[in-house]
Amino acid sequence: MADNPSFVLQSIEKVVYEQRPVPEPGPNDVVVEVKKTGICGSDVHYLVEGRIGDFIVEKPMVLGHESAGIISKVGSDVKHLKVGDRVAMEPGATCKRCDLCKAGRYELCADIEFAATPPYDGTLARYYRLPSDLAYRLPDNLTLEDGAMMEPLSVGVHSVSNLGGLRTGQSVAVFGCGPVGLLCMAVAKALGASRVIAVDIVPQRLEFAKGYAATETYLPPKPLEGESKIDYSRRNAEQMKKELNIQDRGERAVDLVIDASGAEVSIQTAFYIVGAGGTFVQVGMGAPNITINIALLSVKEVTYKGSFRYGPGDYALAISLAASGKVELKPLVSHRYAFNEAITAFEATRAGKSKDGKGVIKAIISGPE
Repeated sequence: MADNPSFVLQSIEKVVYEQRPVPEPGPNDVVVEVKKTGICGSDVHYLVEGRIGDFIVEKPMVLGHESAGIISKVGSDVKHLKVGDRVAMEPGATCKRCDLCKAGRYELCADIEFAATPPYDGTLARYYRLPSDLAYRLPDNLTLEDGAMMEPLSVGVHSVSNLGGLRTGQSVAVFGCGPVGLLCMAVAKALGASRVIAVDIVPQRLEFAKGYAATETYLPPKPLEGESKIDYSRRNAEQMKKELNIQDRGERAVDLVIDASGAEVSIQTAFYIVGAGGTFVQVGMGAPNITINIALLSVKEVTYKGSFRYGPGDYALAISLAASGKVELKPLVSHRYAFNEAITAFEATRAGKSKDGKGVIKAIISGPE
């Protein structure tokens, strides 16, 4: 444990490799040698914008939070893990004492120290320290690359299972076929959804979704000239209902809607699509202020929930779904890069495709050699 090369965002559009101090574990911590890290859209957003909402990069910050690795040191009080264990890393340490933590909603802890969210450093380094209860031993049939995918898969688990409360035989519509949307579909399929409808404006994404986890797909029409967003969304929903025979009630109703796009028209359309008494979970983050038809929320008694990261049990279920083969992760990893190619990896993710023209679904960066 001599050095700790790290991939650091210094300011907007400026990233460098730096040596950072090698962390030492506290009594209940572990130090993980990071082997695989996925690039999240939030990492790219900090690179390009320097902020996400009220989270502003004001000092250099190590990027990355979708990681897995091998334990290199354990704290004196850690009994369930040992040096050499392969683990998925849940990247948000909480206080464990506030009312929300004690109520089992620790993702809402005001004092959460979340990797690569200002002012806290992320995991794109050789070593990263985290509480031992946030390091999850990987079954032998899962790779470290699979382990890095547990973070976005846990977002899907949290949205579909924890918040969405999906039951076997129910139907789901997912707006947005990026990595999180695809994983929401995969979780829904694994939990026994009768219909998994994928919605996106990119035909190639819909084609992938259909081969991956969706049972049906829908490509929205183009807006008409001068058409308002809400008028477009109403027309879009009517067309979607007609094409897919979606009803407001009964066996053709959509029980659960997941918006993984953050796009205003997707959210507006979803309120028309979700069935009476259904649930709508907002995962994607787009413009902070949008227009919705609030009457639909009331007259259909829709349960509308925000989804933020993941909470108790989500990582464990994610690992179980992947280890049992109910969720396939390898098809989503489209690009792999060495640690010294991190800048190229970010450029490809930002562009949506690598220099050879291949579309990026999920890019994985290996740890330092």
